[in-house]
Amino acid sequence: MLKQLKIGSLVLQHNVVLAPLAGITNLPFRLICRKAGASLAYTEMVSVNGLVREGAKTLALLKSSPGDRPLGIQLFGDKPDDLAEAARMVEGFGELLDINMGCPVRKVVGTGAGSALLQEPLKIAAIVRAVRAATTLPLTIKIRSGWHCGDNVFQEIGRIAEAEGCDAITLHPRSRSLMFSGHADWSQLAEMKAALAIPVVGSGDLFTPEDCHRMLRKTGCDGIMIARGALGNPWIFRQVEELQLTGRYTPVTTGERADTIENHLSLFVEERGEAVAVREIKKHIGWYAKGFAGASEIRRTANHAVSIQDIQQLTERIRSITGTQGHASDNDAERTESEKA
Repeated sequence: MLKQLKIGSLVLQHNVVLAPLAGITNLPFRLICRKAGASLAYTEMVSVNGLVREGAKTLALLKSSPGDRPLGIQLFGDKPDDLAEAARMVEGFGELLDINMGCPVRKVVGTGAGSALLQEPLKIAAIVRAVRAATTLPLTIKIRSGWHCGDNVFQEIGRIAEAEGCDAITLHPRSRSLMFSGHADWSQLAEMKAALAIPVVGSGDLFTPEDCHRMLRKTGCDGIMIARGALGNPWIFRQVEELQLTGRYTPVTTGERADTIENHLSLFVEERGEAVAVREIKKHIGWYAKGFAGASEIRRTANHAVSIQDIQQLTERIRSITGTQGHASDNDAERTESEKA
């Protein structure tokens, strides 16, 4: 089921990619997931208004490195001309452009962007047409099934995007009104795949390697995009490949968790300095520290960390716990800024 994924001129080694997550998929986290095996990673959502009006400040979100390629850049906005201009501005920063048409959060849809666009198919056509004319990069869109439960427009939007020159489409099969509640309707991915000739990438409720294989097998989609399932669990990319190759996968040890936290912290320090690094890694420890004895106390202690030394003491505590642990289910996961994607 794992195979090469071709999106326009871009050929990925395999078809398991990291989703764009607002407030999460900065350079340090992307590098962690790439090391674990993600074939493609995306920037955080990049505001078109910010690019066009603020320039350099927003371009900082596109910072990358040689180990962070190929890179997808996700834009959000609602004006075709502005999106086209933004596409021209960022063309040299990545290998693929994606337009967010699925974000459900109020401050995004309130601007007419994100999943609000699902209510305006003609505007979607104009946006894809304008951006397609502005760039030669592979172009994709990420959508939800519709605005309200039952008003499923995903096939209509998919056909529009394909006709206007999109190279692939990612579907998170929930309506905007569901936000992240209930269950993603994977049958819609099979419907989308049957309706389009371009690649269809599936997203939604991918929290274990078994989930990933089940989506590929049941829906026939061309690839999968892991979002919340990668939080505190970058090893999922490695485990998906192991499961295909051997029929099983290696559980994560507390020692590996501790090593990854330290590596993540080091990447943050290099990128942003100690103060920001400590603040950011505390958020991630809230995800890394799950599924093993004493994890809740580790999370509580992390909230009060103020220095690198405090974090290192926590990783030593984690490392001292023996055995292997699983990753907590989403039902136990906090809702976060990442859910904007």
